[in-house]
Amino acid sequence: MIKRLLLFLFPLLGFSQGYTSYFTGNPTNITTTTQYGVCLMGGSTENDNAMIWLLNKANGGDVVVLRSTGSNGYNDYLYSDLGVTVNSVETLVITSVAGATNPYVLDKVSKAEMIWFAGGDQWNYISYFKDNALEDLLNNHVNVKHAPIGGTSAGMAILGGRYFSAQNGTVTSSQAMANPYAYNVTLGGYSPITLPSTTFLNVPFLGNVITDTHYDNPDRRGRHATFIARYMADYAASVYGIACNEYVAVCIGSDGIAHVYGDYPNYQEFAYFIQPHCSYTISIENCQSGQPLTWNFGGSALKVYKVPGTMNGTNYFQVNNWEFGTHSGGSWEDWGILNGVLNVTTSGIPINCILGNSDFENKELNLFPNPVDNNLYVEGLFNFEFEIYDSLGKNVISGKSVVNEIEVSNLVKGIYLLKITSEGKTIIKKFIKQ
Repeated sequence: MIKRLLLFLFPLLGFSQGYTSYFTGNPTNITTTTQYGVCLMGGSTENDNAMIWLLNKANGGDVVVLRSTGSNGYNDYLYSDLGVTVNSVETLVITSVAGATNPYVLDKVSKAEMIWFAGGDQWNYISYFKDNALEDLLNNHVNVKHAPIGGTSAGMAILGGRYFSAQNGTVTSSQAMANPYAYNVTLGGYSPITLPSTTFLNVPFLGNVITDTHYDNPDRRGRHATFIARYMADYAASVYGIACNEYVAVCIGSDGIAHVYGDYPNYQEFAYFIQPHCSYTISIENCQSGQPLTWNFGGSALKVYKVPGTMNGTNYFQVNNWEFGTHSGGSWEDWGILNGVLNVTTSGIPINCILGNSDFENKELNLFPNPVDNNLYVEGLFNFEFEIYDSLGKNVISGKSVVNEIEVSNLVKGIYLLKITSEGKTIIKKFIKQ
């Protein structure tokens, strides 16, 4: 009876200091040799196989669950339900900066062999954990100890080096695309010279990634693409995206391979790996405050690898080499946003940035004159198909040239993209109509 009373009182004592502790397991700390891994979960029920993958990397050590609301729902699940031996599981419900920096909390986090972020409100995590000793310990955990870390929903949202902070609440896809600078499109993780750094966690392979969760309920593709567009427009930063449907998990090991867990084909469970198309090097067509976003470039502004999640995580995407890495089990999509509306098309051709640096582009396909008045010539190429897009991503001319000449006299002054297709190869060139 005395033991039970002490366990009951302990959370109340901790709560008065900005945190509550729920402990399960051996109270004597142990130290094990860990392996790095990060697990990103989509926000609903945890995928057991993905969690087992992450727990095994703790090598029987101590697990700390960090959350800002809730209680001990993870303790038994991580300690005994999955069949992986760990020394202890302790949930720390942190409700303030004082709780985050309490010596007891810092000590527990410093000794953890695995850290897991629960769902909730990511702004709580950012405002409580960022720019203090707890942030330092979290970054030390993954970059010095090389220990496993993961999170679901809000816990996944904060693991990217770029992040949607939700400081002013959530935002829907339609709201974000209608106005990419709306009051609730709040982003962090950049370090412009003129502003203080807003970086938070520095997780290997995720430094230039923004994540999103609950991707299928509701549809968050449009807002995620808008976040990426903002980084490109504001800071000329080419940012990648990783997203999960609600019951999907992405697990990334030290090899940089992201394996996708889910229950496909029984359910439509996918992860998405999103990158700006490498062929489009000019600015986004229209990303301005109060105006609908247009980031289209013929419907292929973004190249997306859509990966079904399987029970054993066999399908994967290489995130330590986005453009040239390997991938398996998924399919490519093209995404474009035109006047605040997202369009998605299936693409049978994967992204090919090697072509963008080839002799085919740099030597054989020079455009002249550029700027041009009436006739644009493509040096060294004959008999090709072409499409021309204006600065809003609208296709204004399409055709086939049996010589190396394209008439552009009817175009108004401005910047255009010329898409040339020949012998199965596609190249994008920029020109100016004067």
